Amino acid sequence: EVHLVESGGGLVQPGGSLRLSCAASGFRFGRYGMNWVRQAPGKEPEWVSAINTDGGSTTYADSVKGRFTVSRDNAKNTAFLQMNSLKPEDTAVYHCAAVPGYTTRSHYRFEYDYWGQGTQVTVSS
Repeated sequence: EVHLVESGGGLVQPGGSLRLSCAASGFRFGRYGMNWVRQAPGKEPEWVSAINTDGGSTTYADSVKGRFTVSRDNAKNTAFLQMNSLKPEDTAVYHCAAVPGYTTRSHYRFEYDYWGQGTQVTVSS
């Protein structure tokens, strides 16, 4: 059975940092690009970032470029999203999602083979 389980979310003040983790099981993690997609209340989902199979390539949405860093540890079947300089507009549920190869930069769930349940990130003073 496939599982993608996010953790590390929480409440943080503006300017603060959080590190999200995405633990994968039940599929060949090293063959999948790992993506992060977020959804704020009342808004369309937004694709955030992706990392390719060996971690050698990463890409980011303009809204998070320079503040977020995606990484992965294939030996531990885990992907990470380091989020720095957080802003209130970063408040959302963050999902990790897997697609063969790398990324389509899509925010549509149906375009991914696997999708996690999400972790809440709230940025507020």
